Amino acid sequence: MRLVYCLLFAIYCSLLLSGCSVEKEKTYRQTEIAMDTDVTVTVVSPSERKAKDAVEAAFAEIKRLDKLLNYFSQDSELSAINRASGVNPVKVSPETLEVIKKAVDVARLTGGAFEPTIGPVMKLWNFELKTIPDRKEIKNALALVDYRKVKINESTSEIFLEKRGMELDLGGIAKGYAADRALEAIKAKGIKAALIAIAGDIKGFGLNHDGIPWKVGLQNPRPAKNSVGSQMPGDREMLTPPSAGDIMASFYLKDRAVSTSGDYQRFFIKDKERYHHILNPETGQPAKGLISVTVIASDGYMADAISTGVLVLGPERGMKLLESLGLGGIMVDSNNKISMTGDIKGEVKIEKTP
Repeated sequence: MRLVYCLLFAIYCSLLLSGCSVEKEKTYRQTEIAMDTDVTVTVVSPSERKAKDAVEAAFAEIKRLDKLLNYFSQDSELSAINRASGVNPVKVSPETLEVIKKAVDVARLTGGAFEPTIGPVMKLWNFELKTIPDRKEIKNALALVDYRKVKINESTSEIFLEKRGMELDLGGIAKGYAADRALEAIKAKGIKAALIAIAGDIKGFGLNHDGIPWKVGLQNPRPAKNSVGSQMPGDREMLTPPSAGDIMASFYLKDRAVSTSGDYQRFFIKDKERYHHILNPETGQPAKGLISVTVIASDGYMADAISTGVLVLGPERGMKLLESLGLGGIMVDSNNKISMTGDIKGEVKIEKTP
C-alpha cells in the first residue's frame, strides 16, 4: 500500500510540475528611436525573459543595418560608395550588397519609377526650410540619376557607381529590408509571433495572443484637424505605425508585410501647393496624382519600394504594376478617391474616408 501511495504522490507531483511549466503567452511591446524614426517591436512570448531577448535582438539588427545604410552618416558603407562614385568600386558587407541588388531589381520592375540613385536630386530639396530648388539645378542633378549605372560585383562583394557625383539613397527600401531582417532575428530566438513597425513599414508573422492575425490600421492621409489618436476607440488590438494619426482603413496581417508611402510624411505647403519628399525621377519634382499608396507583399523590402514606385507612377500605371506583380494595394488619389486591387477588397475595412 505504501508503494501505491508513493506512486500516486509521484504522479501528482509530475502533473503539478507539468502544469507549472505551461506559461500563458503574453504580448510584450517596446518602442525606440532607430533609423531616424520611431520603431515598435511587439512579440508574443510565454516569458518576459524570452521576450526581452527577442526584442533586443530585433533592435540590434535594425541599428546594425542603419550603420551600414544611413545616407546621412559619413561612416556608413553607403556613404563610402557615394564618395567613390566615378572613381573606384567599394567592397561592402553582404547585407549592403543584398539590399542594393534588391533596390536595382525593383527599379527595373518599376521602369525606374522607384529610383535608388535619386540622391543628387533629393539633397537639393530641404523640407524643413521649405527650399524649392532651381530648375537648372534639378536638370543637372537628374543627369546623375540612373539605376542602370550601378554596377554590382557579387563575386568580390563590390559596388561601383559609374558616374562621378552619383549617389545612392536607400530611404525607399531600407526600412522594409530592416523589418525583414529584424523579424528573422526574432524567429531565431524561438518566438512564434511578432510584429515590427518602422514608421510606415510593418511586418508580422504568427498570431497575436488571442490566436488571431494582427490587426493593422492605415493612416488617414488627410486627418481631421486636432486628431491625435492612433487607435480606433475601444479597439485595443489595432496596431498602427507609431506616427499614425487617425485611421482610414484596417485589415488583418499574418506572415506578410505592409508599407505605406504618402505625400503627408515630409512636406511643406507654399503658395497653396504641397511639396513632398517622394520625387518623380523623370522631373525631379514631387510625384502627383496619388497622395497615399499601401502595398501588401510577402517581403518588407518589396512592399516598401513598390509603394514608392506606385506613388510615382500614378493611379492607372500604378494599379497595372500591382496587378502584374500579384501584389495587394490600396491607393488614395488627389481627389481622395480610394481604390484597391481586387484580391484584397474583401479583407480591407474602410474606417473613415479622407
